[in-house]
Amino acid sequence: MPKTIIVSNRLPVRVERSEKGTLSFLPSEGGLATGLGSVYQQGDNLWLGWTGVFPKSDEESQTIYKELEKENMRPIVLTPKDIKLYYEGFSNEILWPNFHYFPQYINYKESYWDAYQNVNRKFCNELEKYVEDGDTVWIHDYQLLLLPQMIREKYPELSIGYFNHIPFPSYEMFRMLPWRKELLNGLLGADLVGFHTYDDMRHFLSSASRLAAKSVKEQHVQNGERIVLVDSFPMGIDYQKYENSAAENETILQENLFRMSLQNKRVILSIDRLDYSKGIPQRLKAFEKFLKKHAEFRNKVSLVMLVVPSRDKVEKYKLIKEEIDLLVGRINGEFGMMDWTPIHYFYRSMPLTKLSALYRIADVALVTPMRDGMNLVCKEYIASKLDKKGVLILSEMAGSAKELSDAILINPNDVNQLVDAMYRALKMPEEEQIHRNEIMQKSLKRYNVHHWVDVFMSNLKKIKTTQKALEIKSLDENDTQHLLADYQKAEQRLIFLDYDGTLTSFKDDPAAAFPDEELLSILKKLTDDSRNHVVMITGRGRSPMEEWVGHLPMSLICEHGLWLRAIGGEWKKLKDVDDNWKKEIHPVLDSYVSRTPGSFIEVKDYSLVWHFRKVEVGLGELRSRELTSHLKYMARDRHLQVLEGDMVVEIKNFEVNKGVATRKWLKKYPADFHFAVGDDWTDEDTFGALPESAYTIKVGVQSSRARFNVESVDDVRALLGEIVVS
Repeated sequence: MPKTIIVSNRLPVRVERSEKGTLSFLPSEGGLATGLGSVYQQGDNLWLGWTGVFPKSDEESQTIYKELEKENMRPIVLTPKDIKLYYEGFSNEILWPNFHYFPQYINYKESYWDAYQNVNRKFCNELEKYVEDGDTVWIHDYQLLLLPQMIREKYPELSIGYFNHIPFPSYEMFRMLPWRKELLNGLLGADLVGFHTYDDMRHFLSSASRLAAKSVKEQHVQNGERIVLVDSFPMGIDYQKYENSAAENETILQENLFRMSLQNKRVILSIDRLDYSKGIPQRLKAFEKFLKKHAEFRNKVSLVMLVVPSRDKVEKYKLIKEEIDLLVGRINGEFGMMDWTPIHYFYRSMPLTKLSALYRIADVALVTPMRDGMNLVCKEYIASKLDKKGVLILSEMAGSAKELSDAILINPNDVNQLVDAMYRALKMPEEEQIHRNEIMQKSLKRYNVHHWVDVFMSNLKKIKTTQKALEIKSLDENDTQHLLADYQKAEQRLIFLDYDGTLTSFKDDPAAAFPDEELLSILKKLTDDSRNHVVMITGRGRSPMEEWVGHLPMSLICEHGLWLRAIGGEWKKLKDVDDNWKKEIHPVLDSYVSRTPGSFIEVKDYSLVWHFRKVEVGLGELRSRELTSHLKYMARDRHLQVLEGDMVVEIKNFEVNKGVATRKWLKKYPADFHFAVGDDWTDEDTFGALPESAYTIKVGVQSSRARFNVESVDDVRALLGEIVVS
């Protein structure tokens, strides 16, 4: 029975060792553990990850293994050195600051990269012990970016999902990493790559295109023979859990104790893990400015700030902690009174009951990270508001801002805006608070963490189905032998050959793609055989083809089937077509040339081509999409067709295509062996026109109507070389 295996850096359990050395196993209360509980706890499903402790003996290792096995978990054994270099080093001193836009904190070390590769390999080796064909593997977060491709190499057909729980940076930021291409290729081992927001998804697609040279179309990345789906899946919370917790008697009792301690002052709540990305010092400075600007709120409102310890022995985190301590002390010292403490500061974690009580008493929640993948604190706050009263101030740099647009959204770098937001929140009428929170609660109930899991897994199944439908059939040795045998016994052969991207590689200058000696030799040998009728069928104009191969005894079909020349015959037009449209379309193409350095226009008899092979990567693709959309709009009701090729956009008369010309040749030259090879979607018309028994071959790993695929021009030439000597 196929199973699902979840893999993350940490297991959803905390293994703690007491002073006496005994181990305790405490379940994690994180949102991810809750959401994925419905997955890993079922049947033979598993969760693989590190326990958080270093076993002191083989006996202790066995104890940990057996306890975790009961809960469908399996431990990854890591050493203190692994954690120092792979986790604290590469993951948190390179990837974390880069992904959160703090390049000044990046510590580039080759030893970190070596450790990162080694630990990802450890995860892969452990995963191999449990994975079987037909299983699904779901990998989580930035510590394991290399793992998808590592396990893909072992199990090519495996269903692999990956989800990134932190922001993904822009191309400009990501390209700073020396190992950028390896990281992208590692991620693209997955079938589905998920992010919290559309912006993160867009950044990843841009990097895949510009740094890993992958073909990107909408949300799909062509990675070899496989397409990878990239999408956004905003992670929710277990809404019911926080709603129920807020209603429990123990929570209400704790709330009353808090209110008594705070002397019923109004409360602004701040909850964060200690990290430079959270903007805690900026928040404190804004609160200080608020008290200076709005003196009427002194002795009436307190900031309750909970900071959860994190890596405070690391120098930069230690400095942030010291800055926070100094700011809290300064503000309390300047504004505090005998009966009022402006900031109640707690440097520790709290159990859910106390968190729920804090959410209940908070008039305002201040969630203002400088950059955050999602941030679930704001969602937990809204879910805990059973009376629907309270105001959320939310950083627009948090992924959750895309969903919670009824919060007061602020730029965390703008102190004055944050000050004004606090004033506005404290003054907001209850009716408006209730209205805003009702909208957000409705959304959070629907898009909860269980919905997030279901949608991700559903999309993973869909992309596997799509991959199967688009599966290509590479021309292997057995197929080649069948082809050669059928070729040898045939009495009459009809052979269709595309030119650019098929017989010769693309060039920056189309005029430089003339046939070399090797190609001319192959073509001569093909055309020397009296049983062969060779047809060069291309989108190129008549002149270059006449000049390059006109001396050979072959038929020529140019401009996608508009111009035809049989062996020894004269050029003829397939049909009369009007080219007056060029007067209107040419200026449009010219405007794109003006805006896009490196692009140029190729003028054919009855088509126009905009080339962007020399254009900066990214800009060319952007302009081509704009131009294609523009031309398709203009092509309506004009009987024109817009074609997107390899670094080109072409517009031509709709009535003309390679399929029409191919069918004409099929009628005119009966044969018992048919062969066609081409590289782009204009050649699909040729493939479709030929009988099912024909040997049709697509150059490239894209899906096609062709029976077979080969990877490159070199493969085509090698095959034709075998044919001519058979």
